[in-house]
Amino acid sequence: MRIAIVSDIHGNLVGLNACLDDLAAQGGADVVVAAGDLCMDGPKPKAVLKRLHEIGAQCIRGNTDRYIADGDDDPADAAMIGWQRAQLGPRWIDWLADLPTQLWFGPTDNALLVSHANPKNDDEHVWPDAAADQLERLFGDVPARAFAFGHLHLPYARLWREKLLVCVASAGLPKDGDPRAHYAIFTLRADGWEHKSRRVPFDVEKVADQLMKSGIPDLERCLRVLRRHRYKAIAELVP
Repeated sequence: MRIAIVSDIHGNLVGLNACLDDLAAQGGADVVVAAGDLCMDGPKPKAVLKRLHEIGAQCIRGNTDRYIADGDDDPADAAMIGWQRAQLGPRWIDWLADLPTQLWFGPTDNALLVSHANPKNDDEHVWPDAAADQLERLFGDVPARAFAFGHLHLPYARLWREKLLVCVASAGLPKDGDPRAHYAIFTLRADGWEHKSRRVPFDVEKVADQLMKSGIPDLERCLRVLRRHRYKAIAELVP
């Protein structure tokens, strides 16, 4: 079994298609999984969902998908959520609302669990240096051999108590100082899951042009996040 996992596409059809083209060059996969945050902050939310549907991807709901589906009334995000909902229309809003929060693959004694941020909630970041108490709380009692998640737009793999933890990062808004999109390929083996990390260049300025033509609210922030491709918190570590 071979599974490709993309996450945090954030309405970036250019980044998603770059990852899918690279996956095809890598020999494809039995299953493509989209691990949440499919639309928010990007210029092509509906086109991303249509593309995922077109290829038969299995999708889960991330925190921003939940905001869109629920019509979250947080004033800080109200304009963006309203714009995303207007772009998607009722059918795709309902589709987001009905997505599961987790997907399991493989046999029960050698399972891969895919979630958005972690197995327990959809909005708590798990950084590469996460402390043992956080890992115990989020992963310790979950009967999986391997975990794949996003939410944090920074790829890494870590072995903890014989459990493989892989952040597949972002196919649409990288934030670790590398402007390339990222996804991962998982292959089921008898003794666990093998994973391959893939970084893929995409045309950032094409996405910026789409943003400028889209009418998206908070345009300058969206452009800044796209072009900066790093978290503010790591700005001093990643020039």
